[in-house]
Amino acid sequence: MTTPAAATTQDTTAVADGDRPGPAPRPRTGPLAPYRVAGPRRWWDRVLAADPGLGQLQSGWRSLVSMTAALATGYGMSVALDLPAVLAMTVAGMMGLMSAFVIAENTPLRLARATLWMPLPYSAALPVAAWLRPDRLLEIALMVTALALTFLLARFGTLALLTGMMTFNAFMVGMMAAVPLALCGELFVVALTASAAVLAARLLLCYPMPREDLLRTQRAFVVEARRVADAATAALDPDADHEVAIARMRRSLRRLNTTTVTIDGRLAQPEVAADPVAAELLHRHLFDAELALRGIGEALTHLTRLQVPAPLREAMVVGLVIARDTPLGRADALHPAAQLIRQQAAFVLDDPQAGPADAEAAALARRVGDLLDSLADSLAHWLDLGSHTPTARAEVPFRPTVALEKGQPAGTGEVARRVVAARSDHGWRRAVPYLRVPLHAAVASALVCPLTDAIDPRRFYWGLVGVMITLFGTSTTHERLRKFVHRMAGTVAGAVLGILLLRLIGPGHVYATLTVIVLGLAAGSWGMQRRYAYWVVGLVTALTQLYGMTTPNDALEGLLAERLLDNGLGVLAATACAALIFPVSSRRLAQEAERGYLSAMEHLLAQIALRWDQPDAPVRLRGAARAIDAALFPVHGVLRPLIRMPLGIRGRGTENRLALLTHATGHARALAAAADTDLDLAPHLSARVRQILTTLTTSLHALDRHAAGAPTPGTWTRVGPLLRDLAAHLRGPSGPRADRLRTALHELAALDEALAAYAEQRGLTLAAATPAAPAPRPVSAAAAVDRRTQQALAAWAARNRAAHPREVGGASAARVTMAAGTPGPAVRTELAPGARTTGTTVTGTLRCTDHPGGCDAWITIVNARGKRRATSRATGGHYRIPAVPPGSYTLIASGSAHPPRAAFLSVRAGAGELRHDIDLEPVGGA
Repeated sequence: MTTPAAATTQDTTAVADGDRPGPAPRPRTGPLAPYRVAGPRRWWDRVLAADPGLGQLQSGWRSLVSMTAALATGYGMSVALDLPAVLAMTVAGMMGLMSAFVIAENTPLRLARATLWMPLPYSAALPVAAWLRPDRLLEIALMVTALALTFLLARFGTLALLTGMMTFNAFMVGMMAAVPLALCGELFVVALTASAAVLAARLLLCYPMPREDLLRTQRAFVVEARRVADAATAALDPDADHEVAIARMRRSLRRLNTTTVTIDGRLAQPEVAADPVAAELLHRHLFDAELALRGIGEALTHLTRLQVPAPLREAMVVGLVIARDTPLGRADALHPAAQLIRQQAAFVLDDPQAGPADAEAAALARRVGDLLDSLADSLAHWLDLGSHTPTARAEVPFRPTVALEKGQPAGTGEVARRVVAARSDHGWRRAVPYLRVPLHAAVASALVCPLTDAIDPRRFYWGLVGVMITLFGTSTTHERLRKFVHRMAGTVAGAVLGILLLRLIGPGHVYATLTVIVLGLAAGSWGMQRRYAYWVVGLVTALTQLYGMTTPNDALEGLLAERLLDNGLGVLAATACAALIFPVSSRRLAQEAERGYLSAMEHLLAQIALRWDQPDAPVRLRGAARAIDAALFPVHGVLRPLIRMPLGIRGRGTENRLALLTHATGHARALAAAADTDLDLAPHLSARVRQILTTLTTSLHALDRHAAGAPTPGTWTRVGPLLRDLAAHLRGPSGPRADRLRTALHELAALDEALAAYAEQRGLTLAAATPAAPAPRPVSAAAAVDRRTQQALAAWAARNRAAHPREVGGASAARVTMAAGTPGPAVRTELAPGARTTGTTVTGTLRCTDHPGGCDAWITIVNARGKRRATSRATGGHYRIPAVPPGSYTLIASGSAHPPRAAFLSVRAGAGELRHDIDLEPVGGA
């Protein structure tokens, strides 16, 4: 059974209207969330949202620290051992470069093992390179062999990859720097010392903290959630461009999904979540929080197409602003915001003069309120896990379902490996998965070396570099050609920037030149995960400074053009070999990616069937839905390449298939959450449920066989008639379980429609399932309702109606003081004496018991149409908002140290200055 137990959180607090007491909150036992997650909004939140976990910044900082430590150690060792400074710094710099770009271990022991291993293969190959330097042909052959060996060893872990890369680098440095054989022993000491210095610097300044990385990723989730709320508020603005606001909200939701998938991937890494039970609870609550935010986005997308009554729009804007500005330590403050929206929706639904459009808008608004409640519960449980041990254990421990590559959800690499393995399951072809890429590297290097050697014998290895960078991290022709474009564009931009900096610095300024080299590599490594071209710009900028030490300025343009040509030849040769030697077509990759997606979908349905048939079975529905999310990433990578190919699988049909799969993924998430409930159905109804799931699974099998190349297309059997027939027999009093079952059946029907449309595009024949004979009697699924809550809401609605009989809800529900705790002191509003000017300026002070000198907060004014009229920053407890036109408003005060408080504000014509003082409650209060 997978229903999560509730962690210790606070009770929901009610909206205070000045005299109505709310339920007393439970005493706090400590902060609900780690400060890194729940702290106030900071300027670097934008950076954190763009780089969840700060993996890109860490990469840049790691490069800066490693290269600085390595180059400084190399220079010091050159003085101590009386070696040429350039030679010692080249050897030491190679240790720093490989440590920064290859070693990303997240435990000190693994980091030390990998870093101290680097000098061993490097120093073993360097004497061989020095000894073979007179025999040029053999030297080139060994470099080609070393490059192929690097790709062969890459399949066997970090140490094996380092062995191959350091061997290739040793041959390249030995040839490039003409290393004497007699100095190889001393250079081994330099390499070993530099590696130890880099390790010490990284442990001191880049200590691996996987738990902190996870917390920063969680913070990125919070930042994106606030962006979703802000975009939703903008979408409700009656004068806003709704299409722009909805597009902005959808971008935030896409980034939010990437962040949550990344968090699931990080939970599987060593030292991140040592307790699999806490990891599973974290995974569930975060899944539910994302689902609630997506539901809010969908509801508001529909609301923008309707004429929303102004009072209802005002209440929704106020509630969303409160949700956006609520400190995470008081996630329970979202409950009064949700209650406010639901009450306004109830006023509209109870109005006999309300039309169908008003009723539809009110129903959507009520759903937004319900989702805000769900979001509050999920965030409270999720944040509680950051500082406390869960009060109840999950029935099933966490198991990873998301694989990460360079800190991001995995793309097409695993799909390509599956395709190659499937075609190499017998005879000599069993060696193909191991030898395919090394063979590409060897043949491409053998082709490109004679060409680059003819261009410039001293720098023929630039072609080998092009081969190496092309085959690392790419799986399709689209990706390799995209890398070619990035390499060319980045080289041109880096050459221009590097030459400008070189001429600006001038000759003889060694320290300035070294600074540019280190900063260029650090900036390039920071941007590598965003765009490969950014890394190339930083690299070429750094290399231009290095070339400038030995090449006249007037010859640099020709040298860099030659490097561009050599790299381009290497990239094209590697791309051609990959496309001709044991090729994997884009079409086959797309088929395998889509089959992986269908397999994940089938697993979710099997888990649902097991969950409903055996309530105590150890299933993970949310984990199965997250696996569908992860399976969609390689589908995106294959079906939506960044370069439009003249031939291939791309086209309008491909885009439609991708849109249908994306749509199906959203319904799969909602289905996983709704289906996680115990069913107590009559046997004949349970048989209908099993028939629905079996029919859908059979259709998925037919679609999978067609994707695998079956001779007949097969049939997709729609389960819509079965679902409608089942829903017709589920009559009776509603309750939590009955409502969740109806939601699950609704999402199952929507999922079936999306997959049926996808199957039709893939060529399957559509058919409709035939319902079974009518059931003898309907099922009863009654559940108890909290009478006290029902009575409180009824009394509240009656009081507001009596106070404002002419308003259909109006602004009455917004004309209350809202706080996340017990009702605070009354808000004082008074007209300043002697005010005679026509313009109205709203001023006032913010005070609380913790800040007798005044509080800092944001002041937001929302008019009766739901439009944000003004936003001002209160500093030192004072705020001033000029030129407020006459009318009725809701004033919201929110800050990092206080829960939001909303109050009614009436501005009359002719008032020169209106004073409005607010007493706030500190976050730690109540």
